[in-house]
Amino acid sequence: MQEAAPPFQAGPHFVYDRGMVLSKLAARKARAKKIVAYLKKTYPVPKTELAYRTPFQLVAAVMLSAQCTDKAVNRLTATLWKKYRTPRDFANANPAAFTKELSSIPFYRNKAKAIIGAAKIILNDFGGSVPSSEAELVTLPGVGYKTAHVILGELYDIWEGIATDTHVKRFAKRFDLTDQDDLTKISKDLEALIPKKDWKYVNNGLVLYGRYVCPARPHDCAGHPLTKLWPPAAHRWPRASKAS
Repeated sequence: MQEAAPPFQAGPHFVYDRGMVLSKLAARKARAKKIVAYLKKTYPVPKTELAYRTPFQLVAAVMLSAQCTDKAVNRLTATLWKKYRTPRDFANANPAAFTKELSSIPFYRNKAKAIIGAAKIILNDFGGSVPSSEAELVTLPGVGYKTAHVILGELYDIWEGIATDTHVKRFAKRFDLTDQDDLTKISKDLEALIPKKDWKYVNNGLVLYGRYVCPARPHDCAGHPLTKLWPPAAHRWPRASKAS
């Protein structure tokens, strides 16, 4: 008769690895809690710096801001928003003329096509109103997880996800809150670390902190408020993005 295999016993190495994973998660949660507490106190009212007067102008502005600074978008829309206000205005735009009007920003051809396409879908499928759910928003061309949740928070005060842009990614990596590089996967990691009631403070807070306190270029930030909460961040500098 073949001798029965002995029951599995977790050795010291197995227990140690599990402990490391659990302690890393606990450390990240504790670190995230301190960061969010600072963001809530410093930036208590989430509000985009993108200029808009109508709901669809906000949708278009967020699309335009991809890989582009808000300042550059606002310079463009200061004139553009006088001509295009409603989804119908954008849907009826002459594609060639509209594309030329966007030519001062990166990827303007793709953005022009997406904005006009989104306006037509909103007119035809949503009665001219910007949708108020992620599932509906991501059916629009040019709208993914990040853009959808920026729109939901800004227009409807709905915070069902954390929008990760270049600023959020940079700080999530610098403060070792994620091992991911994909923006949506980073969002999911942050959502697992941070209580849902505090999701609203993350994107807006880190965007403003990144613009006005701790920019992307390497510098001495040991004295910055968030770095004081976790000093190792002073020596962690992920590759910077052009957008800010």
